Parts: sequence; C-alpha cells; structure tokens
Amino acid sequence: MRIRFGYVAIALNIAEGSPNKSVTVKNLEKITDPEGRINRLRRLTRENLANTLRILRYNSAYDIHVYRLTSKTVPLATHPLANDWSYTEELKTEWREIGDYIQSRNMRISAHPDHYTLLNSPREDVLTAALADLDYHVNMLEAMRLPPAPQLVIHVGGLYKAKTPSLERFISRFSLLPDRIRQRLMIENDDKLYTAADVLTLCQTLGSPMVLDIHHHTCMNQGEDLAGLWPAVIKTWQGCLPKIHLSSPKNAQDIRSHADNINLADFLPFLAIAKETGHDFDVMIEAKNKDQALFKLLDELEQTPGVKRVEQAVIEL
Repeated sequence: MRIRFGYVAIALNIAEGSPNKSVTVKNLEKITDPEGRINRLRRLTRENLANTLRILRYNSAYDIHVYRLTSKTVPLATHPLANDWSYTEELKTEWREIGDYIQSRNMRISAHPDHYTLLNSPREDVLTAALADLDYHVNMLEAMRLPPAPQLVIHVGGLYKAKTPSLERFISRFSLLPDRIRQRLMIENDDKLYTAADVLTLCQTLGSPMVLDIHHHTCMNQGEDLAGLWPAVIKTWQGCLPKIHLSSPKNAQDIRSHADNINLADFLPFLAIAKETGHDFDVMIEAKNKDQALFKLLDELEQTPGVKRVEQAVIEL
C-alpha cells in the first residue's frame, strides 16, 4: 500500500518559492492608463508562473508528486479590471511549459477555488461569481493542456437555513455545469455544515469524487466512523487514486484553524483504518509550514513501526 504526500502553493525551502504575487484593486486603480494596468498584471503573472515552474522542479527533485496550485496565479483574473486581457493566450508559452513539465513528471496537480465559490447560493450574483471563478481555474488547467481529471476541490457551500433545499440546489447547479468544468471537480466535506456522510451521499448521487478531510470530520460529524465511510469514499473515485486532506488543529481553543505542522497523532488513526482497505491514496497536507511540514511529518512517519519510507515524500505500509 503506497501513500504519496503533497502540500499547498508555497515552497518555504527555496528562494522565490511563492507564486502568490498580487496587487489590490485599490492599487491597480491608481494606474490610470488601461494598458499600464494590464502591464502590471502581466508582470505579476509572469513572475507567478516562473515561480510555479521553479516549485515544480524542486518538488520533482524531492519526490513530491502531489501539489496544489495557488488560485492567485493570475491576480484579479475575474475582476472587471482584467476583462480585456487574455492571460492564457498572451502567456501561452509559459502555461504550456508548466503543463509539459507536470505531465513529463506524472505529477498530480490540483487547485482549490476560494471560499466564495458557492454553487448553492440562492443569490444570483454569488452564483455568477462562483461560475466565473470556476471558469478561471479551468482556463488555467486548459492553458497547461492538462487532460480532464479531478483537479478542482470545492465545498458544498452554505446551509441557507435549510440543508435539504441547499443540497438540492447544489445538485441542480452542479448538473448544469459545462462538461469542461464539471469533469474536473471533486467535493470536500467541511468543518461546520456538511459532514463527510452528507458529502459522500452527494458524491454518490452526482458521480463525483469525494475528498475526505479528516480534520474537518473531527470538527463536524454526527458520530459516523471513518472506518465505515472510507471504503465508500474510495468507490467515488471510480478507479482513480483517492485523495484526502490532512491538517491539525491550531490549538484546543481554535480547533478549526490549521496548525503550523501536522501532529502525527492526528494521522495515525486514519492510517490504521486505511491499512485495512489496502488501497493506495494521496495526501494533501494543509499546514502553515507547507513543504517544511511535509518533511517533518515524513521524518516522523519513517520512525513509526510498520511504515517504510520509499521516497522522500512517499511511504508504504
């Protein structure tokens, strides 16, 4: 049984390891010349793309096969100030270089659209913004020429005073999405509203993969046992490699926020459950210390009985 580990966006162990260079709307509006505004966005995006490729090369050197792209690669991509700029066509060479590198190394790439991407909102303006954000993310993946696969993680959204109608609204909106968007989506349980059991049933209905977040499950559940849920979660991936999210609570008072690193004790119970199924899976580490947290956890796992570290970011049980 093989388990690969990845991290989110920023590589702390290398220089220029942030692909999150951005600009605020207020500061961009200070540039009165429209072309000058686009030049600012162009320069920042080029820098973000160059840093993304630098991170991917670092990941390859250290056997990190799983990585989440930042949603901030193109600053203000969905804002009206950027409407007249074709960021995919103009920077076509840079996008394709990244995509070619990803595919040549057989890396698993994902992204996580922001919290305001709410498909089940009853407000039309919120839905419009959500669709624009999903379109932006898919534009990036298409510009990299990455084949359709589960690459974009979304949550169900808000409760809006009634769970059943909100779930029904999500199902309706999800089903109407263009194929180019829908086939790249996977759905994650959250820490306040929709449990792992809720999302599992939803994914079974939609035929969509489920990303199990074990920290969120700890925060929000109705007593369900992950040992009973995990085999069904695996089946939602329909032969693709399942992926989970792993994080630790910041502290006892703030259990929902992510800690700097992963507490090994937060992962070992699930590891025992997963071992019973014997099914390979990937782990996305959501920790403030990013790649440093990944290597800290792998060093600790290497000292755990029954765990064999076969690559720098890969273990076998």
